[in-house]
This record gives sequence, structure tokens and C-alpha cells, in this order.
Amino acid sequence: MIRLFFIFFSVLLFASCGEESVKEKPEMEWSKKNSTDFNKELIIEEQLDIKFFLEQHKDWKTIITGSGLQYYIYENGALDTTCYPAAGDIAEIEYVVSLLDGTECYRVTDNEYEEFNVDNSHVESGVQEGIKKMTVGDRAKFIIPSHLGHGLLGDRDKIPPLNALVIDVYLIGIQI
Repeated sequence: MIRLFFIFFSVLLFASCGEESVKEKPEMEWSKKNSTDFNKELIIEEQLDIKFFLEQHKDWKTIITGSGLQYYIYENGALDTTCYPAAGDIAEIEYVVSLLDGTECYRVTDNEYEEFNVDNSHVESGVQEGIKKMTVGDRAKFIIPSHLGHGLLGDRDKIPPLNALVIDVYLIGIQI
């Protein structure tokens, strides 16, 4: 009988513990306005990061495009200065990709190069835009906001989400 009472009491005790009132979280309505406001905040934060970065590199005389790409051609090529890469051309480049904090993500240099089809390839749209501002032999720095780079997801390897990039590019050649 005592065992039965103990079992009954234990079941009652456990059952009462399970009946705690669960407070429901109020549902938050997410609207287009919330998304727009959130995106504006992210953009402002990234612009401040880029501005701070450029304050640390005052010697970079960057030009900003309508898309937000900033570029600085720091070495003019001694080759043909009238031939700019155009859509459909094959650009041959060496590059170093870094985050604003200086963390190096990727490097293709020292007698290696990458070829890509201008405006028709997997290369970041910021690089696609910037490469068309260069002539063969130029070396440039691109500051690429995340929306022109790897955006919300990063590259799922070395570039984190929502990160602006600094890309040092050397345009070796163009195949027309």
C-alpha cells in the first residue's frame, strides 16, 4: 500500500511539473518596411566600415561608381592605354582578396593568373565592373560592398556573410 501511495504521489508530482504554463511569444509581424529598414541599417553600417577603412588609407584616391564600387588605380600599365576590357572579352588577372580587417581570403599571384569572361562569369559583379575601368598592365584596388561581392551568404568558405572586400587586381591581358 505504501508503494502504491508512493507511485501515485510520484506520478502526481511529475504531472504537476509538466503543467507549467507556457507563455507564448507574441507573433512579430514582418513587413516589407521592416525588411527595408533592416537592409538600410546594414548598408549604413557597411558604409561606415568602408569609410573607416579608407580613413586608414588616406593615400588611396578612390573613385566611387553609382553601384557603390570604389576603385583606385595605383599603377598604370606601360602597355596600350586605350584598350579597356568589354563584355565578352576574356580578362587575365592576378588578384588578392581580403576583408577590410586585412584577413586574406584568396590569392592568385606569382606567375599564376585567372581568366574570366567579362560580364558572363561567376566572378563578383564588383570585379566585373572594376575590371572595365582598367587597361592592360594596370594595378588597382577595389573596395567592393557586400551587395557587389558575396552578399548575404558569403562564399560559405573564407568570406563571411555581409562583408565588404578589398581586392588588389593586376590586369595581365585581354583576349578579345
